[in-house]
Amino acid sequence: MEEKIRVKRPHRLNMEDRKRIDFTGITDVVSFDPVKVVLESDYGHITIKGEGLHVNRLSVEKGELDLDGRVDSVCYSEAGMKNKQDSFMNRLLR
Repeated sequence: MEEKIRVKRPHRLNMEDRKRIDFTGITDVVSFDPVKVVLESDYGHITIKGEGLHVNRLSVEKGELDLDGRVDSVCYSEAGMKNKQDSFMNRLLR
């Protein structure tokens, strides 16, 4: 049985004046509306909250996303990462 090796995409966030954010390393857009955008990366979910949020450019193939609007918070969470990693017990029993 072949073991598939998953390489993490490099992730970068560049914010300018709390009005514009450029991301790299995005694997999916989970949800978006004018007050909350939820993204998925190899490093977990990213939740951006604010007002007038608008996705200007999205390239899932390249993993890039540009966002405009007033940014109030950017929060990273481990949600969604469990399925991509082996459980602790599986790694112990190898």
